[in-house]
Amino acid sequence: MNYRNMGRTGLQLSVLSFGSWVTFHKQVDDHLADELMGIAYDRGINFFDNAEVYALGESEKMMGRVLKRKKWERSSYVVSSKAFFGWRGKDNKPNQTGLSRKHLVEACHEALQRLQVEYLDLYFCHRPDTTVPVEEVVWTMTHLVQQGKILYWGTSQWSAGEIMEAHRVAQEYKLIGPVVEQPQYNMFERFKMELDYLPVFRHTGMGTTVWSPLAAGFLTGKYNEGIPEGTRLAIEGFDWLKKRWLQEEKIKKVKKLGELAKKLNLPLASLAIAWTISNPHVTSTILGATNAFQLEENLKALDVVSLLTPEINGKIEKILQNKPELDLA
Repeated sequence: MNYRNMGRTGLQLSVLSFGSWVTFHKQVDDHLADELMGIAYDRGINFFDNAEVYALGESEKMMGRVLKRKKWERSSYVVSSKAFFGWRGKDNKPNQTGLSRKHLVEACHEALQRLQVEYLDLYFCHRPDTTVPVEEVVWTMTHLVQQGKILYWGTSQWSAGEIMEAHRVAQEYKLIGPVVEQPQYNMFERFKMELDYLPVFRHTGMGTTVWSPLAAGFLTGKYNEGIPEGTRLAIEGFDWLKKRWLQEEKIKKVKKLGELAKKLNLPLASLAIAWTISNPHVTSTILGATNAFQLEENLKALDVVSLLTPEINGKIEKILQNKPELDLA
């Protein structure tokens, strides 16, 4: 397993990491979670990603139970949580969501309890909150770092302007700014990583832990002819994913990508994951899996990166036709 420094920090993350969004509690039980996290750890993965909203807190509880059973040295792995959406779903009351000082502090305490750890290595603001002054967010995160409850903090799905404003505040008041962003990044979601964040990377050196490298499984090709039973898009409540990915033009492109992968004697998933980690601004790509075979196959992406020559990347771009370009008009 290869490792990269998380932006301008001393923290090293495995280039591939393991996340629990959608899968834990909904598709994966305790026994399987234990097996998958064990495989990941044994293969060199050191970053395990989570959030308060995943399965309404049950995902963190499940990961916490696994971590307690494994008894891995705490210094050998990195664990994260994210706050914004709350964990009570429709039962959330005022102050149980968002980025207020109250919610960020209480959500941190709840995550520590569910994950059964004494501190979070990474703590993300899961979305920007226009109702809260950014000064309040940066002050709160700085306090949590100073108290030893979190080591680093970051953002998720923030715009470049919002991230730069957080850094301005941190610099002005001599506080601790965000060091990592967690955006969606895959062959069909490219704008933030390849265009919007370029000034952020240049001026702040932030790291990134990108999610959905396979576009919720769409980039495996398994949805080319419909929605198989038991897959992520078959889960109730994920209709928005169907609308996003199951579009005729996108399916045509996935089929062409599949043909290219076949010529290279590769699974399409490995090609798609390798494509994300070949971006030098990606610190770690988060994998999700529902069985051991799937995880092992996805881990093979590490061996595929070297095959992404300018010629192969050119063929990929010819199929995708979606590279973000700066509008100079």
